[in-house]
Amino acid sequence: MEREGVTAPDASHDAHHDASHEATRDREGNRDGNRDRIVAAAARLLSDGGPDAVSTRAVSSAAGVQPPTIYRLFGDKQGLLDAVVAYGFTEYVNSKAAEEPTDDPVEDLRAGWDQHIGLGLANPALYSLMYGGHRPGVSSPAAVTAFDMLARLIRRIAEAGRLAIPEERAAALVHAAGCGTTFTLIATPEDRRDPELSRTAREAAIAAITTDAPSAAEPGPVAAAVTLRAALPRTDVLTAPERGLLREWLDRIADPVR
Repeated sequence: MEREGVTAPDASHDAHHDASHEATRDREGNRDGNRDRIVAAAARLLSDGGPDAVSTRAVSSAAGVQPPTIYRLFGDKQGLLDAVVAYGFTEYVNSKAAEEPTDDPVEDLRAGWDQHIGLGLANPALYSLMYGGHRPGVSSPAAVTAFDMLARLIRRIAEAGRLAIPEERAAALVHAAGCGTTFTLIATPEDRRDPELSRTAREAAIAAITTDAPSAAEPGPVAAAVTLRAALPRTDVLTAPERGLLREWLDRIADPVR
C-alpha cells in the first residue's frame, strides 16, 4: 500500500513521468495481447499444478514470449500471481453478475456463502493463492474486493434491522467462518467431505450475527443502534461533528463491551 506523505515538487514530477512511462510501456507490451496471453497461460499452469508451476520459464514458454516481457509487464512473480488472481476472481464475479439481489439480504448472504465455497472447491489453487498465499497482514487485491462485497451485504442486513452485532465484527466473523470452512473442505479428500459441513457452518454464522425479522415492536437497543449506524452515512441533516458524535454514541450502544 502507498503511504501518504509530503512529496517535493521535483519528486512529484519524476513520479508522474515514471507512471506515464510505465503506462505507455504496458500499453506497448500488450499491443499484441502479450499481457492477456501471459495471464491466461499462468492461470492454466496455476490450475494444473499450483503456484509452484507458475515459474517464469514455464509461463514464458506457454505464452510464447521471452522472460523479460514478464518482468517488464508484471515486475516480478508476485506481480504476475496478483494478476492471475485478479483475472480468476474477475471471471468468477462476472459469471455471477446476472444474479440480482433479492429483497431478503439474509438469503442473499446464504447465496453468497454458497458461491464462496463453490469458488474454493472449483478452483482450489486460485482460492488458496487469493486467501492464503500472501504475507501475514497483507491481503491480495482480489481478497480485498471480495471482502468489500461481503461488507456491503452485511450493511444491507443492518439497514433492514436484522443485524445483531456491529457491522465490522459481523463481516469479519462471516469471512473467517467462510474461509475456514472452505480451506477445511479443500484439505479433505473429496470422498471424505461432510456434505453438511458448509450448511451447518453457514447457519451458525448467520445465527450469530442476525436477529429475527424486525416485526417485533421492540427489537432492542443494540439492534436499533446497529441499524441506525448503518443508515447514518445517508443522513445529511447533521454536520460532520454531529455525525461523528452520534456515530460514537451508536458504537457504544451497539458494542457496550468495547
